[in-house]
Amino acid sequence: MPRQAMTPEAHAAFTAALLKRLDPDADVLGLVLLGSSSGEPPGPDEFSDHDLFVVTRPGAQERFRTDLGWLPNAADLVLSFRETAHGVRALDRNGHLVELAAFDLDELSLARVNRYSVPLDRADVRARMARVRQATAAQTATPPDARWLAGQFLVELVVGVGRWGRGERISGHFRVRAGAVQNLLSLIRMRASDAALAKLDDLDPARRVETVAPELAREIDAALVLPLPACTRALLAVGRQVAPDLVAPEVPAALEEVLARAEEAARRPR
Repeated sequence: MPRQAMTPEAHAAFTAALLKRLDPDADVLGLVLLGSSSGEPPGPDEFSDHDLFVVTRPGAQERFRTDLGWLPNAADLVLSFRETAHGVRALDRNGHLVELAAFDLDELSLARVNRYSVPLDRADVRARMARVRQATAAQTATPPDARWLAGQFLVELVVGVGRWGRGERISGHFRVRAGAVQNLLSLIRMRASDAALAKLDDLDPARRVETVAPELAREIDAALVLPLPACTRALLAVGRQVAPDLVAPEVPAALEEVLARAEEAARRPR
């Protein structure tokens, strides 16, 4: 069967079908579209999923979490599972993902959002969502201390290399390629200009780094496919570019000591 790409037109058609299915339901008070589905730039592309909230009358929300027949692609679902108390992830045979949560009006306050739109509102959903976005912005307005982020980045490199050398390869890869990189990306965000910040995702530091820091993004991307010792060295080099004032000159030498021991240990028969 030929692959059916989720073009922007197909994405819009899915949204229209979703509204058509939800609008007649008396239990539905609103629909909130999030992220690329919201209509705010950047718009959807062939890899975009549908992120949404269904807002219901009190007591009706569980029906929308457990019976997914209201989704336009319900007949094509190959996987669905409860992700959180309120949320569900559902994947269809074409690879299109729907990430949804069903809330009543009061439960909306539990959410965190940035880009959104409200195409269906039978209560005060828009006003409540505006308050949710304000609360989210307030939570993300005070970033972690830069020295703390730099310290976390460097220590994750050290811990990851040590575990890799000990033979805990998976844990070592995870600490370097996930833990250290997450803190490095937060540092990049912290050092970004106001214009660049407007393009980044304040809920996920890994999103759209390529747009605002293409050279750094290329270096990180290249580092991540290297063997772990070389990856560690390359990430440290990026960190020294991003925050030279926070990486003491003695740190690279200390990390090299750990790397040397780890590489030596990795060569020993096990």
